[in-house]
Amino acid sequence: MNPTYKIISNSLQTGSLDGFDGLLTCFLACDERSGERVLVVRSPNPDLPFTGRLHTLFGDQFYALTPENATLMRHMFPWLTAVPMQTDDGGTVIPSFGFGDRLGLATPGHIQALRAVTSDGEIYPILGQQSVRENARTGRTPQQVMDDAMWGVFQEGWQMPWGADADHLKQVSDLPAFVTAGYTFFTVDPGEYVDAEADTASLPVLSEKIAAQTWGELGTAPLSQKELVYSFQAFCEQAGWRCDTAEIELGALRAFAKYGRAVIHITKMFRALKELKPDGFDFEVSVDETETPTSLLEHFYIVSELRRLGVKFNSLAPRFPGRFEKGVDYIGDLTALEPELGRHAAIMRQFGGYRLSLHSGSDKFSVYPLLVKHAGHSVHVKTAGTTFLEALRVAAVVEPALFRQVLTLARERYTTDRVSYHVSADETRLPDPLTLTDDAFPSLLDDFHVRQALHVTFGSALTLYRGEILRMLKSHSEAYDQGLVKHFKRHLEPLA
Repeated sequence: MNPTYKIISNSLQTGSLDGFDGLLTCFLACDERSGERVLVVRSPNPDLPFTGRLHTLFGDQFYALTPENATLMRHMFPWLTAVPMQTDDGGTVIPSFGFGDRLGLATPGHIQALRAVTSDGEIYPILGQQSVRENARTGRTPQQVMDDAMWGVFQEGWQMPWGADADHLKQVSDLPAFVTAGYTFFTVDPGEYVDAEADTASLPVLSEKIAAQTWGELGTAPLSQKELVYSFQAFCEQAGWRCDTAEIELGALRAFAKYGRAVIHITKMFRALKELKPDGFDFEVSVDETETPTSLLEHFYIVSELRRLGVKFNSLAPRFPGRFEKGVDYIGDLTALEPELGRHAAIMRQFGGYRLSLHSGSDKFSVYPLLVKHAGHSVHVKTAGTTFLEALRVAAVVEPALFRQVLTLARERYTTDRVSYHVSADETRLPDPLTLTDDAFPSLLDDFHVRQALHVTFGSALTLYRGEILRMLKSHSEAYDQGLVKHFKRHLEPLA
């Protein structure tokens, strides 16, 4: 039986292709039975260079969404290419927002959510975002993530600038694949180089740690303790903060010992990236995955050193007090968090030119207003797995048998899969799906323990049920988009 297609009207575009006369009309169409999308090209020329031809119908040529066709589309429509934000030239700074998408089908819903709460250009969207760890667990490549985001951009006809984030990069060898795929935003995670022992080490041990740092590899010496103490003390006095010279001197030593190796590593990553991508990029420094919160002096030190070393970064993600766990709201004392947000924002304004970044930003609904209150538009929020949870919310309604399988697997895998995440869900609080009726499933997506277990076992779920989950979402794409719009409006409205 031949498929019947429904045109996705927002994707209808006309453009030209080098070497071929006349204009080509391009759009996406959706198989009404399977939900599979295809590229349709309307042209009198039968020898177009697109690949994966499926069939021809009334002169329209139907093609699969292949990587080669994605490349051709970028040539035809430049707005399908991700670009850096580049907001450090005196222009207006706007909030930016990272939309992680572990399945490759969420970009249309993300864009619809943006349009529901903002005028175009009020929030800078990072529509292609995935970490090396996430790619390993989802079985996707950087290029596949980029192409999936691009097809979503084309589907929605989003012609405003957008970016793509190579998230939590840990080593120089991580960079080339993301550069080749056209990523514009690079998040460096130097956590392995942060020395947590410096928080409590004695003075002789601190001196040994500092002396062992390999600043010669950068062709420079570190910032002097005297200069850091003087600069931070002057800033504190200007800000009206309590200022104790002895405490600052000791804090400076601890900051040098704790973050010196991390600063060296960040600088190496930045320099390597400049060689690979000399045309410009956005760069984020992430120190949020540390054992203790980032102190104000540590924040001041990191920025001071990076500026001195010529590292141009667009955002910095400190480790804030409290718990920013996956898939749930903030856990901690908001009355204690708020003044810390205000102080970190004051340091950001002192230096200027970068945003405060909130990692594990999914579902932190109580924090967004406080962040914007103190940092204004100079904020970046990064989300990831919450999109996968919204996919499972659709499954809980339309295919409860599939949801039952995924939840059963989450109960089995949670203890193992949680190791690389900061989560506190209790495995003993996970319900047995075999004892529940189908109508009980949708509400489980609002349960703290179930949300986190499903969140961190996504890799195991996709290993076993990827095909079933993708088939379900393609068959119910409108329900998925609607769920994403409802969910992400709550994220975006405080930033708009």
